[in-house]
Amino acid sequence: MTPFELIQKLIQEVEEADSADGLLNAVEALAEAHSERAIPTLIQVLGYNNPGAAVAAVEGLIALGEPVVTPLLNQLDGYNYGARAWAVRALSGIGDPRGLDVLLEAAVSDFALSVRRAAARGLGAIHWEKLPTAAIESAQDQAVQVLLVATADPEWVVRYAAVVGLQGLGMAVITQPPDWCAKVSDRLKALIKTDETLAVQARAKLAQQSLDSHL
Repeated sequence: MTPFELIQKLIQEVEEADSADGLLNAVEALAEAHSERAIPTLIQVLGYNNPGAAVAAVEGLIALGEPVVTPLLNQLDGYNYGARAWAVRALSGIGDPRGLDVLLEAAVSDFALSVRRAAARGLGAIHWEKLPTAAIESAQDQAVQVLLVATADPEWVVRYAAVVGLQGLGMAVITQPPDWCAKVSDRLKALIKTDETLAVQARAKLAQQSLDSHL
């Protein structure tokens, strides 16, 4: 069996799966094949009502990386909330700046805390070097502003993720610290003193220490 024939067989097994477990196993096998030919099928799985299969599809898409971004953005479904939520998680894991606008919106506007959390973490893991140099400062400033808002989210897991995102942004600075670094430092200090959740306080302290040694 040629590699092409193998991928076609794995895709067919996903399409013909007749049970939840069968679908999960088929998606896992397709994801493990690490083939770009699998991208459309893995994206399609995001819209199925099968969280296990969706997780496997997301992991497969993240592993494939950059080639996934354009088809994923092109197929974002505004009417299928579940598919959109899983797509946000995939974009967060890939870190390609082409997904930035989606993450910016999801981090503060999505009604599901798991999606806001994923988007907040994703904003701290963007591969900024893939942007034109002239666009990096503005894009990072947008991300910082959204993450600062997310640190006031009513759900502590989102606030925690926003702290992680802010640390990631700060650690990405390799030249003269931009103006927003002071805002990030002030916000982290405030969280250390005032956040109602000890885990967020501790994570903010860790982020502050890391940024102090880096910047």
